Amino acid sequence: MKFNFLQKQTSRREMLRDSATLAGSAFLAHLLPATLPRASAAGYAQQALSPAELLASMRAKFNAVPMETQKLADNVTMFDGPGGAVVVLNGPDGKFVVDTFVAPAWPRLKEALDGLGNAPLKYVIDTHWHFDHTDNNAPLHAAGATVLAHENTRKRMSEPHDLPVLYRGADGALAGLHFDPSPAEALPQQTFAASYKLQANGETLALQHFVPAHTDTDIYVHFQKANVIQMGDVFFNGMYPYIDPGTGGTITGNIAAADKILSLADNDTKIVPGHGPLGNKADLTKFRDLLVTARDRVQKLKSAGKSAQEAVAEKPFADLDPVWGKGIINADQFVQVVYLVL
Repeated sequence: MKFNFLQKQTSRREMLRDSATLAGSAFLAHLLPATLPRASAAGYAQQALSPAELLASMRAKFNAVPMETQKLADNVTMFDGPGGAVVVLNGPDGKFVVDTFVAPAWPRLKEALDGLGNAPLKYVIDTHWHFDHTDNNAPLHAAGATVLAHENTRKRMSEPHDLPVLYRGADGALAGLHFDPSPAEALPQQTFAASYKLQANGETLALQHFVPAHTDTDIYVHFQKANVIQMGDVFFNGMYPYIDPGTGGTITGNIAAADKILSLADNDTKIVPGHGPLGNKADLTKFRDLLVTARDRVQKLKSAGKSAQEAVAEKPFADLDPVWGKGIINADQFVQVVYLVL
């Protein structure tokens, strides 16, 4: 795997360009069919799929994940699978849905929501702007829900985003990802700047914006009575996280976000990650410690004048790999992510 940003570290413009390149490479782990070994990734990319085909492949791979249902409280249910986790507060006041899976999973999500009963859809809450959490905003809005998110989520979804270079194939063709602005019906109709509260079905949902962490759009949703906190992609449970340098992500902010939730949680709190199994305070503590360790190790190398490529060659996460290296991105990619978001 070849990353353009490893070749030199110069201007801010180049850094921004290279961060987009990295973003695409990190996403590739979800894009490749499960039947392909990681070593064959370059050969797969040499087929020179168009950006639209690459994005369709990514959505299909997310959608191949089975959906599982888990009751978190009497009126709070988690659907886990094709694009992270969806949490639903259900009752006579309606259904309040947090995150929405990828678009191809819509029939399954609709069936699951219908299976909770006949209460109308009231709100959809986006934890951040990424497509695997917002893809089904539009059909949920069409079904009656108001889409609610941080103001930056609406801004990011209204913009085009390019992740330009994944690989250069043998024929010289470049493979990349392109995200068009979301259609108007998918954009949040209601936004907030710092915090927001909803009260329904005997529950209080406290929504709070994080400092820039995974992105600059992240919020958490605290189901206060149920003692459930949904963190979106600010928490990857049991795997290296992806932090998006192209839309404001920082590792310092991610650590601060983990600290914030740890201050709210007790040993019985159910903590819903963006990816990975349902977690608790102990799981989030381990994740926070990983972030601190990763930050400190890569910062030491960067401060010593190492390039990103040289930092990768040092293998600073070799001892962490047995626990954390089985998820969306591998250790070398995570070194590069951390280098960019310090």
